[in-house]
Amino acid sequence: MIADPDDRVPTEDEVQELCEKLAKLAGEHDLTIATAESLTAGNLASQLGRATSSGDWYCGGVIAYRKEVKYSLLKVPEGPVVSEEAALAMARSTAELMGANLAVAVTGEAGPEPQEDKEPGTVWFGVFDHGSVDATKRVFDGDPPDVLAATVAASVRILVDRAKSSGG
Repeated sequence: MIADPDDRVPTEDEVQELCEKLAKLAGEHDLTIATAESLTAGNLASQLGRATSSGDWYCGGVIAYRKEVKYSLLKVPEGPVVSEEAALAMARSTAELMGANLAVAVTGEAGPEPQEDKEPGTVWFGVFDHGSVDATKRVFDGDPPDVLAATVAASVRILVDRAKSSGG
């Protein structure tokens, strides 16, 4: 079986290159972008904030590490927070809070021990894109730092893909 190149742990330079691509697309399509993070604990926001002209297109982000914060601030329904429902609510609420037209939310289990009966490496990505919301699940291999790095890179790839298809 051939590994998906998106599943390997990206280098710092590769992530920054993706962020620069996103910055260019955001400017071209008049996008305002926001993030909601759980397992990545602000690492995604840090990467986006380093990109060119980020103050023009990156609205900001919410770090909701504890489930109580997800429930109260991001309107996640009571129950499991490593779930499609949580990712959807996080993306929608963050876009509304920040006034963004594109947002990505990540919630998951980096490991090494399972949480909520979820396999370590399980990550849900919620995306708010000009009023519509959807979610996808990925399972990454590796130890917690590898899962975190893969999640950040996958989040930026999602934003780049949505920005490419955006009519602005």
